[in-house]
Amino acid sequence: MQWIQSQTTTGRISTIENGADPREPRQPGKWDIRSLLSNAEVVAALGSGLLMLVAWLTSQWSEPLSVVLYVISYAVGGWVKAKEGVETLLKERDLDVNLLMIAAAIGAAAIGYWNEGAMLIFIFALSGALESYTMERSRKDISSLMELQPETALRIEKGEMVSVSINKLEIGDLILVKPGELIPADGKIYRGSSSVNQASITGESVPVDKSIGDEVFTGTLNGEGVLYIEVTQSAESTLFAKIIKLVEEAENEVPESQRFIKRFESFYARVVVIATVALIVLATPVLGWDWDTTFYKAMVFLVVASPCALVSSIMPAMLSAISNRARKGVLFKGGAHIENMARTAVVAFDKTGTLTLGTPVVTDFIAGEGWDRHELLGISASIERMSKHPLALAIVQSAEKEGAPLQQVENGQSITGWGMQAEVAGVIWKIGKSDILDEGNGEPRSGAISDQDESLGAVQENRQHWLSIRNTLESEGKTVSVILKGDSIVGMIALQDAVRPQAAMAVKRLQQLGIKVAMLTGDRKATAEVIAKQSGVDMVFSDLLPEDKVTHIKELRSRYGHVVMVGDGVNDAPALATATVGIGMGVSGSGTALEVADAVLMNDNIDEIAGTVKVARKVQRIVKQNMIFAITVILTLIAANFIEGVALPLGVIGHEGSTILVILNGLRLLRSSR
Repeated sequence: MQWIQSQTTTGRISTIENGADPREPRQPGKWDIRSLLSNAEVVAALGSGLLMLVAWLTSQWSEPLSVVLYVISYAVGGWVKAKEGVETLLKERDLDVNLLMIAAAIGAAAIGYWNEGAMLIFIFALSGALESYTMERSRKDISSLMELQPETALRIEKGEMVSVSINKLEIGDLILVKPGELIPADGKIYRGSSSVNQASITGESVPVDKSIGDEVFTGTLNGEGVLYIEVTQSAESTLFAKIIKLVEEAENEVPESQRFIKRFESFYARVVVIATVALIVLATPVLGWDWDTTFYKAMVFLVVASPCALVSSIMPAMLSAISNRARKGVLFKGGAHIENMARTAVVAFDKTGTLTLGTPVVTDFIAGEGWDRHELLGISASIERMSKHPLALAIVQSAEKEGAPLQQVENGQSITGWGMQAEVAGVIWKIGKSDILDEGNGEPRSGAISDQDESLGAVQENRQHWLSIRNTLESEGKTVSVILKGDSIVGMIALQDAVRPQAAMAVKRLQQLGIKVAMLTGDRKATAEVIAKQSGVDMVFSDLLPEDKVTHIKELRSRYGHVVMVGDGVNDAPALATATVGIGMGVSGSGTALEVADAVLMNDNIDEIAGTVKVARKVQRIVKQNMIFAITVILTLIAANFIEGVALPLGVIGHEGSTILVILNGLRLLRSSR
């Protein structure tokens, strides 16, 4: 064992050695004009509009040249949509709005209205390009999730360590995990003890002490001890693999609204095409119109019935809302998610890093009788400065904040699975888990203290006093450590993950909108209930693994309807993907959570969620107004075309005018503060 310990100074696995730590927060990609112009559809649409303008100016002195420019404008702006329409027609044997718009533009050109046709193509192409761009940003990529899984493991074969691919690990294999490495397989500890950071799986902010017989999971981070692990799951059956599978399954689900739009688009296109053909075929024998009148009215019908205004009823409003929310630090990856936010019935929060700050802080520092609190805090911080454990860092930060005097420390060392030990002024001090209070009470020791530290188990005269204090603190969901001078307990430290300052207000504002608020966490029940009480949530679900969170999200959707999930960690990814809308934390969130989420809180301000629901509901109202107006205009123009007759230029003006009005109505959201 001594030889193995001397080999544990090597760094982490290759994914960390070769680049950024995959557990660190990652900012989502920037949405700027440069990235927008890199989209081929956007460039084609803008090019089509520019060619249309040049062709219109050219028509003043050269009609043939303007026609050539119009043809090029048609081709540049309409190529993508025409291709999609033809593919739908040939592969699915169905019609869609893409083909209808191209037919309307060609129909306008056929009777000499080149500019009107080009305008139709330009507006429709630009709308489609912007929609494609925003949808492209919402692709849920799990590549960053895969980076958290080590590629190789050290397998013990005939007393020697052999590096093998994790895919070659079999149940029963014995593997070695060095300090600071990611655990490469699900298994049980065969030998050794250590603290393991399980944030990637459970979301718990505090590392969990592990010893012989305890379970460990792929992708979790080993602390300061050497671990021998017996593999209990194959690579494809690990908890980590289940997370990836759950995300993929949720991504493949097609929302009902998308299926409805697809059906409506096909139905609308069929009706317009059939009506146009019927008009051309039947108008002369039935109504007695001549061929020129029939064809003219058919082309007017095709133009005024085209769905530009209907299409513009939705996307400008959605994009305006996206821009509005971006200024408030809420980044949406597509208009569909704004639509779903309006229907929110439940908002489910992850606890750690979402309702809370995700880092422990000192909540109570209790000095024993005869001890100065300030001095004792300084001694504790002096010892804990030698450790990188989150609890130790919290104690140091507390001392720095209070200006406690630091002391000269010698012979500092970590007591694996328990805490720290050092000499101050020739006296041995120890800071660590409060489980030593259980000694002599018939309760088992943690097994984390080595033989040379047996004095830690000595029964103190005031044990019952400290035991009472510890039990009270732990009932409040706090993690408790004891301070020992020699064999005597002289103080106690309680730490807890702090609730975000705006958490209670954020929850209250959601409840005022008639929305239920739930909390999902991997932490134990006592801790969860304390945070729930402080934040005011309606429902609490604790002791959850990632797959349990997915189950609860599905149950909430079944019971209440649309559910928004807010989370920050890799362990939240399946739940974020399963929810109607997943919202990731932009500052503290993991790269995986940001990739999977449908929206991102760029500044981690959860108080903006209620405001976002209000904006989403306003979008819903505006979209309904726009669609009613657009349909009314289309039906009015169609009726006027058959009753009195509508000149094609007037039909285009009415059609494009309604399009501009619904766009302007949607842009009102740019000025909306909430």
